Amino acid sequence: MKQIEVTVVRLYLNEGEAQLESLLKRLHDWEKVKGASVFRGIAGFGDSGQIHTSKFIDLGMELPLVVEFFDLPEKVSAIMEHIGSTLKPGHMVSWSAFVNEAE
Repeated sequence: MKQIEVTVVRLYLNEGEAQLESLLKRLHDWEKVKGASVFRGIAGFGDSGQIHTSKFIDLGMELPLVVEFFDLPEKVSAIMEHIGSTLKPGHMVSWSAFVNEAE
């Protein structure tokens, strides 16, 4: 099995920040990353320490969102430079991984 090294990036947002649509458009249309996924959390907390949950009566848009994407390390490095200034410090993590490729 042939594998190539990629960099995986995880971005931590919340529903109320209204960044998701523009971020996905950038990753898909402009950057053309190999893959991306968005996960909606059922609970979470951040800088404020306040816990946000998906209770039925909680109609606020403060639930956590996690966006993950991956691509070649050089490409991801450039993307992180572009989007890093739009995120709060400490809300973007990355690591190396390997993805299987067609032989």
